[in-house]
Amino acid sequence: MAKRSSREQESGKILVGTASWSDPGFVQHWYPKGIRAHERLGWYAQYFEMVEVNSTFYSVPDLRMVERWCATTPDRFTFDVKLHQLFSFHSTAAKLLPPDLQKRAATDGKGKVTLTPDLEKAMLDVFLRSMSVLHSAGKLGVFLLQLSPAFSPRVHKLEELEHLIGMLRDYRLAIEFRNRNWATGDQLKSTIDFLKRRRVAFVNVDAPAADHFTIMPWDVNEITNQGFAYLRLHGRNARAYITGKTVAARFNYDYREDEIREVAERSRQLAHEADEVHVVFNNNALDYAPRAATRLRTALGQLIPAPPQTPELF
Repeated sequence: MAKRSSREQESGKILVGTASWSDPGFVQHWYPKGIRAHERLGWYAQYFEMVEVNSTFYSVPDLRMVERWCATTPDRFTFDVKLHQLFSFHSTAAKLLPPDLQKRAATDGKGKVTLTPDLEKAMLDVFLRSMSVLHSAGKLGVFLLQLSPAFSPRVHKLEELEHLIGMLRDYRLAIEFRNRNWATGDQLKSTIDFLKRRRVAFVNVDAPAADHFTIMPWDVNEITNQGFAYLRLHGRNARAYITGKTVAARFNYDYREDEIREVAERSRQLAHEADEVHVVFNNNALDYAPRAATRLRTALGQLIPAPPQTPELF
């Protein structure tokens, strides 16, 4: 067997997947017709080695559900998990909290939760108890904190994240800023230095080349923890990103082949600096994300299995 070049030997592992495995577009256009809901993740796992769990942004899954996720995926499968919106400075309705915490949470006149350090800790305890199933199985990858665009350097400080970062110090954490002012001018260095000191990954993005405050710069490639890097792909449709009323509408973009090659090269560059790179397609209109992720794996030379078979359908 030929020896790998020194360049290849230095490269980290690249994991490719999508943001969620059950978006309506996936169900309608990508999965086989008639496949049952509980069969989708197992089918998905025949194509990809990792997935980013999106449903946890809205609710904490019960232990039995997480156990089913583990049982239906291969031993080396990885789940990156989006943290609940309560942690991310999004306006959060009390009804989205676990029942016990709904009773304890203070709310405003519109039923929105007032976040306190005690509530944050109590919510994280519940969240981590649920995620302990993945952790024990060796399938927990990275926690993703997707901040609200309202979290702006004009009104907030990075130190406001300290409490959560400290409580998650034993886990891998990546932070995706959704206000571009954190990643432009002099502020970029301050942001990167803050994350490096805490070994938290800065989430790099592929996004439209537009200056709207909610669109992060696409040309920032930062690694703030050599153990892992994170790249999320939102498509390049600026008008849809800014005006879309639904998630599918905002990220409605089908990557061209030359753009997939660009993403492949960017992923390789990140892998020369980090031990592991997580590449997540969030262009979740129709079946654009799983098709793009499959094409990226092909461009990276990763083994793609033959079309999975679902015996129950035949």
